[in-house]
Amino acid sequence: MKKIILLFLMFLPISLFSQNLDFKILHSINSPETLQSDGFFRFMSNSDVYIVGAIPASMAAIGLIKHDDKMLRNAGVVAASGLINFGITFTLKYAVNRKRPFRTYPGIIVNKSLRTINDPSFPSGHTSSAFATATSLSLLYSKWYIIIPSYAWAGTVAYSRMDLGVHYPSDVLVGALIGSGSAYISYMLNKKIK
Repeated sequence: MKKIILLFLMFLPISLFSQNLDFKILHSINSPETLQSDGFFRFMSNSDVYIVGAIPASMAAIGLIKHDDKMLRNAGVVAASGLINFGITFTLKYAVNRKRPFRTYPGIIVNKSLRTINDPSFPSGHTSSAFATATSLSLLYSKWYIIIPSYAWAGTVAYSRMDLGVHYPSDVLVGALIGSGSAYISYMLNKKIK
């Protein structure tokens, strides 16, 4: 018990410093003014839900139409990475239970429609699912024309969550790590099962 208390006391100043750094970075990204780019970032943020579902569904449909077992299996790998990611992200969100930045800091500007978000902030679910999809595709199809657009999209989704004021940089960073890790786990499990 003493070791746990000692570790807690040792890491408390680090976590307080990182929260301050987290806010400073977020504050520099989130503009108090309405910018032309805000609409683009809202679109990119919203694209996550559709693309994350459409990629494995499209792959499965193509696999069924062409009788391509490899494509069907790859669709399963992408879908499995999404499920693994969801489980980890959902569990962490409610275990950590971090408030959204706009709820903690009144200076963070968010669109009226985003003010209704009530779930915890850490980690970013949009970011983790985008990176799970991008990493899965990159591992399965290691061609530059798959990797670059996949990560450009995932990175833009991640940045949009900060620009919109709904996530701290650390939420986004950990989300990217969880998503990438989930994809890697799914990919490795598929290789072992073959």
